[in-house]
Amino acid sequence: MADNAENVVVCNHPDLLRYEAHLGGELAGFAAYRLEDGRIAFTHTEVDPAFEGKGIGSALARGALDDVRATGGLRVLPLCPFIKGWIAKHEDYQDLLGH
Repeated sequence: MADNAENVVVCNHPDLLRYEAHLGGELAGFAAYRLEDGRIAFTHTEVDPAFEGKGIGSALARGALDDVRATGGLRVLPLCPFIKGWIAKHEDYQDLLGH
């Protein structure tokens, strides 16, 4: 089976303050965040160059935001340009934005 975004596993690591994306058992990327006043502020997203072009960033954004939605209670503050741009392209996630 080819490695692609459908095989990405995204999980939250609150001790590290980041969501991680794993592909084939390897860390492929992460989205760092901080928690503040009922919001989760995404500050930086990074995909390992070895995994670029495989949809890791998009899978990471979707997985992290789906988890935020499922957990409930937090508004999203997208300080990271990647997360901000991803939300802008996906209207069904714009309800998570905090004001």
